[in-house]
Amino acid sequence: MSNAPYQGQCLCGAIQYEADSVSDKIAHCHCTMCRKFHGAAFASFGSVAKTGFRWLAGENLLKTFIAKNGTKRTFCSHCGSSLIFESAKDSGSVEFSLATLDVAPALMPDAHIYTGTKVDWLTIDDGLPKYLNGRS
Repeated sequence: MSNAPYQGQCLCGAIQYEADSVSDKIAHCHCTMCRKFHGAAFASFGSVAKTGFRWLAGENLLKTFIAKNGTKRTFCSHCGSSLIFESAKDSGSVEFSLATLDVAPALMPDAHIYTGTKVDWLTIDDGLPKYLNGRS
């Protein structure tokens, strides 16, 4: 994919990361936890193998929230930027917030997931597949 490796950072720039590639499965997640973590109607994540993701700066500023379901959400303790999501099951990959990339990638989300918990004031009409929960 173009722009690889992908580089990103938090709002204050103290935390920087790099991802070697991005999976072609990129979704807008509408689950309650992602909405609250991002403070938005949905979150858009790209996925990369853990071995292809690395922190370049500011790792000491990272904080992780572990939800009751075991999922991990990591953010900058200085500016609060939402950075990565990790499943409760070790899937061998990490999901990072696409909006934290320094250069807008030529990547397109391919689905909306967890639409069963989307906000009522958002109409999804972009033609992408919609899944009530995760991908079927």
